[in-house]
Amino acid sequence: MWHKIRPYVLFIAAALGTGGAAAFLTRNDMDIYTELTTPPLAPPSILFPIVWTVLYVLMGVGAALVYERKKEFPGEAHNALLLFGENLVLNFAWSLIFFRFRAFLLAFIWLLLLLLVIIRMIIAFVRVRPIAGYLQIPYAVWVTFAGYLNLGIYLLNK
Repeated sequence: MWHKIRPYVLFIAAALGTGGAAAFLTRNDMDIYTELTTPPLAPPSILFPIVWTVLYVLMGVGAALVYERKKEFPGEAHNALLLFGENLVLNFAWSLIFFRFRAFLLAFIWLLLLLLVIIRMIIAFVRVRPIAGYLQIPYAVWVTFAGYLNLGIYLLNK
C-alpha cells in the first residue's frame, strides 16, 4: 500500500514544503499587503493561505499522477516533472521578490515567467496523464489573477 501512496505524499509534501518555506521566510513581510493600495477585486489576506494550500495539493497530486506513468512515458514524464520542479522554484522566489524585496514590477515580470512555465507544465502533464494537467488549471487561473493583483499593486503604489 505504501508504494502506491508514497508518490502522492512526497509530491504533495514537496509542493506544500515549498509554499511553507516561502511563507516562513516572508512571514514578517506579509503584512505589507494590508498596507498597500490594492486594485478592485483584491481578496482579504486570509484567503491566500487557503487557496495556496489547495493549489499546492493539486500540484502535488498532478505530479504524482505523472510519476505513476513514468514507465509508460519515460521521456515525457521526466520532462513534465522537471517543469514541476522549475515551477516550484519560480513560485518560491516570487514570494521573496514581492514580499521581502517589495520589487513589485520585477515580481509581476516573474509571475509572467511563472505562468509560462505553468502552461508548459499543464501541456506536459496532459501528454502523460490528462487529469494531471487539468488539475493544474485552477493554479494557472489563480496565478493570472495574482498577476492582475501584482500589476495593480505596482501601478497604485509607485
